[in-house]
Amino acid sequence: MVCVPGFSWLFLSALLHTVAPWGAERAARPRQCDAPKSQSDMNSFLWRIKRAPPHPPSYLFGTIHVPYTRVWDFIPNSSKQAFRNSNNVFFELDLTDPLTISKLTSCQLLPHGENLQTLLPRDLYRRLKRHLDYVKHMMPYWMTADQRGRGLYADYLFNAIAGNWERKRPVWVMLMVNSLTEWDVRSRGTPVLDLFLAQEAERMGKTTGAVERVEEQCHPLNGLNFSQ
Repeated sequence: MVCVPGFSWLFLSALLHTVAPWGAERAARPRQCDAPKSQSDMNSFLWRIKRAPPHPPSYLFGTIHVPYTRVWDFIPNSSKQAFRNSNNVFFELDLTDPLTISKLTSCQLLPHGENLQTLLPRDLYRRLKRHLDYVKHMMPYWMTADQRGRGLYADYLFNAIAGNWERKRPVWVMLMVNSLTEWDVRSRGTPVLDLFLAQEAERMGKTTGAVERVEEQCHPLNGLNFSQ
């Protein structure tokens, strides 16, 4: 790792998903933790790397890919202060870079000429399509007034999440399906914690960067076979 002058903040992100049934009977809102009673009750998920003076410390912070509004109140002031004091902030990936998003989208696709209808067992494919048809039907009812006020409409929102799903690799479809709950749809448009902090870092004039390439994220998942 190349050390740069000033405080540095490095994010360790975790993509946390649970495999849930594909059906209508899913919780609309995830169970929320009780609000912490004091700063001492919070887990900072922050590690400090000390260096000999006059060099300032660096920090390693663990994040999660969920809308930042769901976790922001649970992040202690010590972590937020370390972020504010840092001159250089490095993320897992640069989610503010359109090229990064484009590469992430491309890496999820099956090889040219392949699709899920020919790849998945017929019954599994039908279950998947039936569930996605249900989600598309429910999308107008799940959307919030705020989303409509920002000019979003149901078909656009569905395509933004599940567009071109028949061309995606099974592992990415599994992760996609798991983010198609009513609660996830209602929070669509709110930046995940990583992106929110990246946007804040840019707004505050900090130096930003990434420690991984898209290929390092995609290849391990794309290497999984059906049994895995």
